[in-house]
Amino acid sequence: MLRAALALLAHDLRLARRRFGENLLVVGFFTLALALFPLGVGASPDILGRIGAGVIWVLALLAVLLGLDRLFQPDLEGGGLEQMLLSPAPLELLVLARCLAHWLGTGLLLAFASPLLAILVHLPAEALWALPLTLLLGTPTLTLIGSIGAALLAGSGKGAVLAALLVLPLDIPVLIFGLSAAEALIAGLDASGALLFMGAFLLAALALAPLATAAALRLALG
Repeated sequence: MLRAALALLAHDLRLARRRFGENLLVVGFFTLALALFPLGVGASPDILGRIGAGVIWVLALLAVLLGLDRLFQPDLEGGGLEQMLLSPAPLELLVLARCLAHWLGTGLLLAFASPLLAILVHLPAEALWALPLTLLLGTPTLTLIGSIGAALLAGSGKGAVLAALLVLPLDIPVLIFGLSAAEALIAGLDASGALLFMGAFLLAALALAPLATAAALRLALG
């Protein structure tokens, strides 16, 4: 069973390597949106320093949501989803492997890009490690929650926009505690409470999201 999941993960990673340019578009959106943001609020370092962490976290959430339509729609159109159902491995395990591959191509890149963006908005030096830390802990949860919406809308042709609307309310707690942890770390305060909540969200998503996503995929196939 584990071998089938690892094979799916390796296959998805090979595809992600071939579509590396598409993954960079997500990071490009992330960077360009942040670069345009000072045009609306002004380029004052004090203003950007106060709101910069929040802007980066919101843009990270939007960037993850943008890629939801690539999770299962290509499999449904190409017959790959039927093969996943016929695999000896549980569908829930395959869903987890797919989410991991998706996160490695989006969330991980966003976390690596966040120190540069922190410099762009004049955040303190502490943000260079605080933002990647919180994004590394929060973006996997966003991906797992997003997989539920992507599975519910697989085959409907509604795309990532409606999937994002479905899962956005569930993403709000992750955003709140992720931002709280980042701001506390940047300010030199105790962020253990927010980080523990983020860890709890991640563990809950790891346990529940694959079950819900697998059930939705079975419904999509009828």
